[in-house]
Amino acid sequence: MSAVWSLGAGLLLLLLWVRHRGLEAVLVHHRWIFVCFFLMPLSILFDVYYQLRAWAVRRMHSAPRLHGQRVRHIQEQVREWKEEGGRRYMCTGRPGWLTVSLRVGKYKKTHKNIMINLMDVLEVDSERQVVRVEPLVTMGQLTAYLNPMGWTIPVVPELDDLTVGGLIMGTGIESSSHIYGLFQHTCMAYELVLADGSLVRCSPTENSDLFYAVPWSCGTLGFLVAAEIKMIPAKKYIRLHYEPVRGLRSICEKFTEESKNKENSFVEGLVYSLEEAVIMTGVLTDEAEPSKINRIGNYYKPWFFKHVEKYLKANKTGIEYIPSRHYYHRHTRSIFWELQDIIPFGNNPVFRYLFGWMVPPKISLLKLTQGEAIRKLYEQHHVVQDMLVPMKSLEKSIQTFHVDLNVYPLWLCPFLLPNNPGMVHPKGDETELYVDIGAYGEPKTKQFEARASMRQMEKFVRSVHGFQMLYADCYMTREEFWDMFDGSLYHSLREQMNCKDAFPEVYDKICKAARH
Repeated sequence: MSAVWSLGAGLLLLLLWVRHRGLEAVLVHHRWIFVCFFLMPLSILFDVYYQLRAWAVRRMHSAPRLHGQRVRHIQEQVREWKEEGGRRYMCTGRPGWLTVSLRVGKYKKTHKNIMINLMDVLEVDSERQVVRVEPLVTMGQLTAYLNPMGWTIPVVPELDDLTVGGLIMGTGIESSSHIYGLFQHTCMAYELVLADGSLVRCSPTENSDLFYAVPWSCGTLGFLVAAEIKMIPAKKYIRLHYEPVRGLRSICEKFTEESKNKENSFVEGLVYSLEEAVIMTGVLTDEAEPSKINRIGNYYKPWFFKHVEKYLKANKTGIEYIPSRHYYHRHTRSIFWELQDIIPFGNNPVFRYLFGWMVPPKISLLKLTQGEAIRKLYEQHHVVQDMLVPMKSLEKSIQTFHVDLNVYPLWLCPFLLPNNPGMVHPKGDETELYVDIGAYGEPKTKQFEARASMRQMEKFVRSVHGFQMLYADCYMTREEFWDMFDGSLYHSLREQMNCKDAFPEVYDKICKAARH
């Protein structure tokens, strides 16, 4: 009973202190208090709800049976929009704060919201090695469903809450992408409800123009209602090799060499300074040395990027066997390294053992509760960007990131970019090796100014024929945007399918210059 009184007294003192300081001041300067005491417990409740729901759906096999009914409801909403005169653009009714992107789309308030409640795995076809899923299925949900069956998907983007729909309409990448390409390149077919309310299936051999135009279109060609994704056999462990490398040229040469090596199932680099990095290569295996097994996903384990940094500080190589699902979601608990800015002591062993089971807080809840002051603070003094550049431009790109941003660690992830039709493809006629450079954190460069600095970065990326991931803040003009992306097929289909009155152009939906 005394423990309850102590807890109650502590909470009362906390509330009195918050009242004295002001809620906004606490949220800006002591955000960890709000996150630890409110958002982390609430995130657990979210996870429990969705896990129970997925369990119930699987036990009752209701997802395939109800899928058709739910799709017809979406079609009815679109036809209702047409009957009303189609005076407003359409968009999904999913609240903007629920997406993993840090951007909250204001268009939701002015567009016709089409409710899409599609979050289930529909079918696993072991013979064709294909899984059919609804667009709101998350990566955490999908790997938890497939791994016990002995399957996985070729490209599993790290964060648990990333959805299939977001990874198709935007894009997704993983350290296996040097073999399989981006997430979109592992998809076999899409099913969409179009602007006229019709349901269409597209694949490389059926409505192929639409199939290649859908990725990166951000929901401006139709509403995704299902996707078929290639499956590959899963194995128990990833044999992960850590190698510290010093010197920028050596880092780039080593990373390029490992990325071209198809014997590596996974390739990833964490760059800790302009001259220091750890290059990791992994191989799928069912066998492991017991003394070298590291269950890095357990709540009490160090954050992955901190664990990797130990090899750099010790200046030694190492080999570990990481359970596959732990590896696929290795950056989830620390949201790469973003959580260290929110909970500075989050990697402390005491915190991990006592509260690590509640980490991470949901990104969606962080967005919902950030407030205008924090939003402006993040916008001006924080970057979350992924730039995709040709591997041959890696050294020059890291130097540019260092001068314009000076954010570390940088995430390096190689990927193959085939010369398919659509918004994103290499400049030449052949498949080319690219690399995703991810910068997440507070820029340390003295002259950083969000708009000017990011426009400088975007200009550089265009100059090397690279691409900017569209989940992040984009400052390009319309002309600059369509100089970076190939809009020929996209614009042709929007005209052909009468999308211009039904959906905004992708630029107007995501670019800051269009939204202000």
